[in-house]
Amino acid sequence: MPNLLVIDDDRTILTFAERCLAPIADVTTASSAEAGLKQLRNGDFDAVLLDIQLPDQNGLAVYCEIREHDRRIPVIFMTIEAASGTAIEAMQLGAFDYIAKPLSAEPLRDLVERAIEQRQISSVPVAISADESDEQSNGELFIGRSPAMLSVFKSIGKVSKQNVPILVRGESGTGKELVARALYQYSHRSDETFLAVNCAALPDNLLESELFGHEKGAFTGAESRRIGKFEQCNGGTLFLDEIGDMAPSVQAKVLRVLQEQRFERVGGNKELTTDVRIIAATNRPLEQMVDDGDYREDLLYRLNGVTIELPPLRERLSDVPALIHFFLVQAKQEFNKPDLEGLSPEAVDLLTQYQWPGNVRQLRAVIRRAVLDAVMPVITAEGFPSEIRRVASPEGQSTTTDQNSGDTGSTQQPGRALPDLVTRLLKEKSTSLYSEAMEYMERFVIAEVLRHTDGNQSQAAEILGITRGKLRDRINSYNITLKADVQVDSVD
Repeated sequence: MPNLLVIDDDRTILTFAERCLAPIADVTTASSAEAGLKQLRNGDFDAVLLDIQLPDQNGLAVYCEIREHDRRIPVIFMTIEAASGTAIEAMQLGAFDYIAKPLSAEPLRDLVERAIEQRQISSVPVAISADESDEQSNGELFIGRSPAMLSVFKSIGKVSKQNVPILVRGESGTGKELVARALYQYSHRSDETFLAVNCAALPDNLLESELFGHEKGAFTGAESRRIGKFEQCNGGTLFLDEIGDMAPSVQAKVLRVLQEQRFERVGGNKELTTDVRIIAATNRPLEQMVDDGDYREDLLYRLNGVTIELPPLRERLSDVPALIHFFLVQAKQEFNKPDLEGLSPEAVDLLTQYQWPGNVRQLRAVIRRAVLDAVMPVITAEGFPSEIRRVASPEGQSTTTDQNSGDTGSTQQPGRALPDLVTRLLKEKSTSLYSEAMEYMERFVIAEVLRHTDGNQSQAAEILGITRGKLRDRINSYNITLKADVQVDSVD
């Protein structure tokens, strides 16, 4: 059974903790900082409950000594000032969590269970390390070994030194600007200027001025001459992102630059020349926009000298572990988390099965947030947003468990439904058939065990060989509804 150390000078708190937490841990108590630290050095504990206000030493100072002894031990602060700056400071120092006094049995049990689970997971070797690799220290622009990404690398190698316009296509967040920068880096213009303009971020009149510049008095507010990006970038490379959001009037002027390398500033009559290589990017269906009359067909043909298709992340999930490592190292350094070791195997499994609608940008944001919030050396699945931890049940089936009667309902049993699910996914050309089938089986097994135990989560977790915290997470993920209120034994 896990070992828990409780340090508090209030004997009623110590007694309450012993009685409340006895079913889930062996509880050792101490009534002072000195006694608690002595117990800590002589024992092997999985978590610590620590009072912030102790008679012989401030709880924050005690926490620092606990960290020096073993930084893997999760520390939960107890305080009567839950909204105070002291509690905030405790979390900033890296505490696992804090709980307000007076203590309540069920919230305390849940919090301690989660802390113990984190401790156990932190003792498992990480599946992906947060240590910097040689490749990362060399500043590689791209991460990926999947066939789809190798095809992108080949295309970049073939056209980077060719002085032709290039159109990069792909969903939002796939890394189109990285492709543009790689094309620039490996081109003959790599010593010249590289500028990027997001065509969707500026109103039409401002975009025209941004690209071509303007003369003094060209429009209200034009108090002086402005040099546009085509002039600034003479001899270099100009990246036009979201080219599909460009207004028709601006499309015509960009077309002329592509054809003749000539343009005029807004409000000017002097013709200027430039030598700019254009790389454009879009996630819009330009051909359909041409058919609808929203985009110039001749401009599409000029931009489309060479097209590089960037695959969405869901089509190259084998690259996710390498991307995780890359972003993990970046975030560890940025947020100054020297104790961070990496991600647990369960956390990696979640990330490699998720379909990533926001692509690489979303993955980077998730890793950064998980690192920012991490208080333990190993990041677990609980550090991720609910949409990642929530696995949708196949075919929208709903399972319910009546906690009193043990009645578990499911539209189909797996012996009949699983072959149908596999057949449907094959017809849909799914790229995640294995994970969806395994999710269905896991959902069925958990529902059946809960039915067998009449909804008793503790018994179900023991039968399944998982913690209550993980079982609760799966119940929420798979929409298993416990119809009656969960009965919690009161503290005698």
